[in-house]
Amino acid sequence: MMRTLVEEDDLSTKALGRWPVFYYGMGHMLNDITASCWFTYLLLFLTEIGLSPRNAAAVMLSGQVADGFATIFAGELMDRFGHFKIWHGAGSLLVAVSFSSVFGGCLPCKIFASSSCTFETVSYSVIAAIFNVGWAATQVSHMSMVSCITLNSTSRVALASCRNAFTMVANLSLYAVAFVVFSVINGKTYTDVQNQYRWIAYLSICIGCCFVGIFLLSTKEPRLKVGIHGEIRARISWAYWFKRVLYYQVALNYVLTRLVVNVSQAYLAFYVINDLQMAQSAKALVPAIIYICSFVVSILLQEIAWTSRRLKAYYTAGCILWIFCGGVILLLERNISYVMYIASVFIGIANALMMVTVVSMQNFLIGEDLNGCAFVCGSLSFLDKISCGIALYVLQSYQNTSPQLYGTLFPLSVTRFGLGLVPAFCALVGVIVTCTMDLHNSSKSLMTPLLA
Repeated sequence: MMRTLVEEDDLSTKALGRWPVFYYGMGHMLNDITASCWFTYLLLFLTEIGLSPRNAAAVMLSGQVADGFATIFAGELMDRFGHFKIWHGAGSLLVAVSFSSVFGGCLPCKIFASSSCTFETVSYSVIAAIFNVGWAATQVSHMSMVSCITLNSTSRVALASCRNAFTMVANLSLYAVAFVVFSVINGKTYTDVQNQYRWIAYLSICIGCCFVGIFLLSTKEPRLKVGIHGEIRARISWAYWFKRVLYYQVALNYVLTRLVVNVSQAYLAFYVINDLQMAQSAKALVPAIIYICSFVVSILLQEIAWTSRRLKAYYTAGCILWIFCGGVILLLERNISYVMYIASVFIGIANALMMVTVVSMQNFLIGEDLNGCAFVCGSLSFLDKISCGIALYVLQSYQNTSPQLYGTLFPLSVTRFGLGLVPAFCALVGVIVTCTMDLHNSSKSLMTPLLA
């Protein structure tokens, strides 16, 4: 009996092999590829089909608010009942169905034969909310599984890093599809624009669903939700987390990191087309460079033996890189727009450093308190969604009143400030918060090789 218990302890702390990590990383592909399309092209799509910048921002905000509250609700239910894979599969199905409706045209407008701008905005907002509810269920279940698959700290970083690598694959897949579609279909008319984004949406869903299917078939339901020796773990109350200073520090860093990534992604296409007046293909090519660099860095991060000090150092390095990139974006003139390709390399590196390490900080916070892991993931995601939604709504609300100095080399637009100043400021605050953190190594296994 004693030997069995020891073996179970060893299995829970043993470093994972490459294949379990690889299969896990695939699980968020559908969410990632649709989210990439959502933040890169939704505002652009809605304004191109006739919605005002404020109404387009309202659609984005409705989705973010629904996503935020859904993460709290889903996290609470997962902590109570578990069954991560069921939540993941159901959420993925809802994402696939609703996402095709967002970029497939306003279906309620066709059904009710309404051309009202208000009705169109409300319809898109409802569909956006449904999409984000499914997205939240998938995200929280997938993130929570990291802490319940293994107690090995380095393997947890490996899972987070592999997930981030597949996020890059998802984004690159989207921009490859977008590059082909934008090159083949000329978006001069209203119908052509709708066809462009409809094809991008449908192809993205097909790619994402293939990877999700492999994940569901190849990944076992995590068993550490039940105690290592078979006993049922007591559910951890919310108050336990609210009493920990580290919870607030990690939450703030997570929100700041998501603001950096999502706000910059939302305004990147606007920036390269409107401010720098680059070719149409640049709105796919520039993001692609960012994600290629992020993918490479994410792969390299999997080969590092991690300590809490290294987590803080790498996160700080990513923040500092973004601060410099933000300065370049604010000062970049149209006649040297090619510099944006160089800046994209460093933005990609910074994004990878920040995303991998901040998710790993989250897992340090959870430690072995597995029956609260879904609440932690859900609450942090709630803060992320609400803050991103509000930030984008405020910026986009001023988009139509900002000076359109397109005749000058250096237009001081909301887009330029949204892409350059907001992420740089968030990164600066992230450095300050990280310096105050006290991350403890929870086990000796932290120094084991990342992928056995």
